[in-house]
Amino acid sequence: VQLVESGGGLVQPGGSLRLSCAASGFTFSTYGMSWYRQAPGKERELVASISSTGGSTNYADSVKGRFTISRDNAKNTVYLQMNSLRPEDTALYYCRATIDVRPYWGQGTQVTVSS
Repeated sequence: VQLVESGGGLVQPGGSLRLSCAASGFTFSTYGMSWYRQAPGKERELVASISSTGGSTNYADSVKGRFTISRDNAKNTVYLQMNSLRPEDTALYYCRATIDVRPYWGQGTQVTVSS
């Protein structure tokens, strides 16, 4: 299993970024996927999750209305569109797959929101 995140960077408050997570090594279309984040000195937290078909999504209260999770099963990729970014969104963002109760993580992509 391999998960590779990309799309992070430095953005001003109010800006947007789209994160991507390219998956390989498993049947992507049969598993739900999630995005997590971890800020310095804080625990890793769930940001958003999506079902295998994309028909069901869930979001942390802190990102509802600003972030959108989506997936393209033909490309084995899950996305996180982040709008109206705030300084408190600054964190290392991770993609996660849970396969047969075992979690798999990518290496993370850094998002920094600062003026």
